Amino acid sequence: MSLSQAKVLIMDDDVDVLSAAKLLLKRHVKQVDIEKNPEKLPFLITNGQYDLVLLDMNFTRDVSSGREGFQWLDRILDIDPKLTVIMITAYGDVEMAVRAIKAGATDFVLKPWENDKLLDTLQAGLASKKEATGAEKTETKKTTDTSIVGSSGAMQQVMATVERVAPTDANVLILGENGTGKTQLARHLHQLSDRSTKPFVVVDLGALSENLFESELFGHVKGAFTDARDDRAGRFEEAQGGTIFLDEIGNLPLPLQSKLLTVLQERRVTRVGSNKPIPIDVRLVCATNHEIDKMVADRVFRQDLLYRINTIELNLPPLRDRPEDIEPLAEHYLKQFRKKYNRPVASLSAALIKKMEQYNWPGNIRELQHAIERAVILSQSKALQPEDLFLKSNGPEPAAATGFDLEEMEKDLIVKAMKRFGGNITDAARELGLSRAALYRRMEKYGL
Repeated sequence: MSLSQAKVLIMDDDVDVLSAAKLLLKRHVKQVDIEKNPEKLPFLITNGQYDLVLLDMNFTRDVSSGREGFQWLDRILDIDPKLTVIMITAYGDVEMAVRAIKAGATDFVLKPWENDKLLDTLQAGLASKKEATGAEKTETKKTTDTSIVGSSGAMQQVMATVERVAPTDANVLILGENGTGKTQLARHLHQLSDRSTKPFVVVDLGALSENLFESELFGHVKGAFTDARDDRAGRFEEAQGGTIFLDEIGNLPLPLQSKLLTVLQERRVTRVGSNKPIPIDVRLVCATNHEIDKMVADRVFRQDLLYRINTIELNLPPLRDRPEDIEPLAEHYLKQFRKKYNRPVASLSAALIKKMEQYNWPGNIRELQHAIERAVILSQSKALQPEDLFLKSNGPEPAAATGFDLEEMEKDLIVKAMKRFGGNITDAARELGLSRAALYRRMEKYGL
């Protein structure tokens, strides 16, 4: 795509930066919008049909960690994985740039920028994203089930049910702990269905504020509220003819459950600010990590809504209950990450496999994926060893634990690199993708 045809959104908490960027870009792009409040990102990304987002790394005064930027980057790519996102910050270094790109950003620029260089970066970002998207589409046509790995009896039973119900329009509810692969299973169900050539639209209900719920799902008309400058289709309309996946439906407050139920019963939506109903034809798939039957018994989830969404119920077992899937999953991610990072590691040692099978994986497949990725990045050998894998203690902790302490992970990586290179700062910094000064700062921060 040419930069002159692109629609660009700039998200930064500094109004001077927003003004300067808009002044520059409005002469070079089709449309440029600016916004300082990141909470509006989900709504804007969903309804703005942007080709590129310039995203600030930090939205809190005196904060330079970039953590907020990474959180919002994840939200953007959850909504639209094909969107070109370029991170901007005044506090950049090599480590942050690498992290941003690994997290899905297309590129990274520092403030204050050089105008010509910024324009070149935007054009290159659009071009590279287009190439990547084309490759993804080609691969998707070749195979539809690469995201589902597992030969255990429990998974075979789930997949057999999926194959039976996929050709139908039955509503499906996927239950399982966080990290068990509910989104991947929903996408696989869609790919096997007769609607596979139509849209697959993901809505994270857990991240959706009550104020934006109706506009996000049902759309709005121009003038319906402040900032409603155009008519916008909601997620149900976007999924017309295809599948809509409502993730974390257990987090939906009761008043919003009632509104959703009405739409599902009537099979039509009415945009905010309009009185004209629009018929919808979608396949409904929902997911939650909550004990939904208990929620009904506690009167925090409507029983009539549960009846509506779970014509077919799929239960994804946690990884600790299917240890025979651990090795094939690890090999799947090993192949994926050795190619992505061009690393020499090619296999899993027997000792490592034993260690993984003895671990309870509280974060499930997502934790396994992160663990293999870290190991592949740091390992210098051709086979991953037990010491390459950083795992939490197998002591008592909630089975559905899902949090990852990024600072603790970073500290572990630094300790491992320093140990591998015998305390050599230069070699350790190079391995971690940091400058020597950045590594010294982190070592001081963690008391190393």
